[in-house]
Amino acid sequence: MQSAGQDALEALFSDIAPKLGLTRPAGLCFAAIWCADAPPCADELVTALGLSRSNVSTALKELRAWGLVGRARVSGDRRDRFTAAPDPWAVARQLLAERTRRDLAPTLDRLYAIEAETGDARVAGLCEVVEGFSSFLGGLARLDPADLAEHLGGAGGENGKKKKKKKA
Repeated sequence: MQSAGQDALEALFSDIAPKLGLTRPAGLCFAAIWCADAPPCADELVTALGLSRSNVSTALKELRAWGLVGRARVSGDRRDRFTAAPDPWAVARQLLAERTRRDLAPTLDRLYAIEAETGDARVAGLCEVVEGFSSFLGGLARLDPADLAEHLGGAGGENGKKKKKKKA
């Protein structure tokens, strides 16, 4: 049986998944995998989440394509088990990388094609803006999770604790 905190986290991930470009079942599966004490198999996710086997399989395929979960093997068990990076900064970094690749890069390609076809200076300016966003987010996505946390002012210190600033 899972805790109320885990239920709340699964509900939260289910709600924000579509905003991040993932499906709701993928959000639920990710939360369950991320919170699990031991890597769950697909059947355990079906039971814990009350989703159909096909929804879980599709969600796991989606999460693997995004690089958010990986397969793990347990000796003596033929089933695939699934793991997720425990570091929230590693998860954020992967989400940044995928959103840049899946959304900004195709948008930029389309804008360049429109610019080439029309020669419109406004479109050229828009290309520069989107390229700047893409470059900035791509740079963040290439950072090590600890460096990303530090860059964004997060808890990137030892054990995820913020370092206290000394008073002058």
